[in-house]
Amino acid sequence: MIFNIEFETLPREALEAIQLRRLQETVERVYATVPFYRRKFDEVGVSPGDIQTLQDLRRLPFTTKQDLRDNYPYGMFAVPMDNVVRIHASSGTTGKPTVVGYTARDIQTWAELMARALSAGGATRGDIIHNAYGYGLFTGGLGVHYGAERLGASVIPISGGNTKRQVLIMKDFGPTILTCTPSYALHLAEVAAEVGVDFKDLRFKSGIFGAEPWSEEMRAEIERKLNLDAIDIYGLSEVIGPGVAVECVEAKKGLHIFEDHFIPEIINPATGEVMPNGEQGELVFTSITKEAFPVIRYRTRDVASLDRSPCICGRTFARMRKVSGRTDDMLIIRGVNVFPSQIESVLMDMEEVEPHYQLIVDREDNLDTLTVMVEVGEGSFSDEIRVLQRIEKKIAKNIKEYLGVSAKVKLVEPKSIARSEGKAQRVIDKRRI
Repeated sequence: MIFNIEFETLPREALEAIQLRRLQETVERVYATVPFYRRKFDEVGVSPGDIQTLQDLRRLPFTTKQDLRDNYPYGMFAVPMDNVVRIHASSGTTGKPTVVGYTARDIQTWAELMARALSAGGATRGDIIHNAYGYGLFTGGLGVHYGAERLGASVIPISGGNTKRQVLIMKDFGPTILTCTPSYALHLAEVAAEVGVDFKDLRFKSGIFGAEPWSEEMRAEIERKLNLDAIDIYGLSEVIGPGVAVECVEAKKGLHIFEDHFIPEIINPATGEVMPNGEQGELVFTSITKEAFPVIRYRTRDVASLDRSPCICGRTFARMRKVSGRTDDMLIIRGVNVFPSQIESVLMDMEEVEPHYQLIVDREDNLDTLTVMVEVGEGSFSDEIRVLQRIEKKIAKNIKEYLGVSAKVKLVEPKSIARSEGKAQRVIDKRRI
């Protein structure tokens, strides 16, 4: 179902006219109200009046996460604090968090976008949404919550944690839509099995999973274990939160970007050059309707590409391919670029192991080393060292053939890798210590 058929099916010419008008208004406003943007525009010799076409967007300077931290906490806000009704912050592990604000209209916009996203994922006003994203400063929980209410669905604000209790709630309350991170979805399946609950006996029809990159192989694993359609959703707090883009349940081939609110670009991360349609690079967003915290050409560090071909669902927005990694969590192992999602793809193709792993990167004798710790499956677990060694060699061989990098593989017992109720910690890079 398409929630807002008027905007989600706009012809390209009409959409671009709306984008240009909203872009011009946004650029004028940030130049007048945010000293950071006025200074940055002046440095490159661009004024708001110079933005006459959408192509002129590339004349504007980029905004980075460091810029947001340098203006901590409220330096990037475009409205007085009297007009800010909500404050969220990123959960970054280094440096200061990035603080974002919302006006009352921003909250309404966000709810609209999340209602669109939930609808694209198969939700209707008749559904019960089990929302296991975290509430609080993290945007996930409240973003889904407001979207569910805007859609008219029932929402269970369960948040993260208390996994056994969540399984009981699923069994008793009969939710039909699951929202959480993909890694936590697998953890839910694992705990459900431990307490004797089969997802096939539950009522879920789809799950909307985001906040971390995940592969097609993990999608297949989730769909098999949870007996639902697994839909990818994308967003980040700096842009608005979840609800920037989402897959449709009809196709599951790329995430529809809500282009009437965000203008996407793909750039070469090294040069900043805008890449042609279909080319992979770094995803950049400009918000064109946000009031409190607009962003101009924000560098997400997420690696993706854009697809503007028609979709069977009827939406006319450009689609972004599933994020394959980040330019800042890309591992360079002896000169080879490696994303955790690529390792995951190799592991998910093997029946002998479970979809729980960690990558340990270290440096020995000035050479980088990569160790892949992965849980062996219950059915494959054996006390025979020969069997385990054979599986380890098979994984190492597949990684070498697929990625061109040598890795040491270490099999560990089922359930021995720490589970996460939020984003899974996939990489431990000891080189930075």
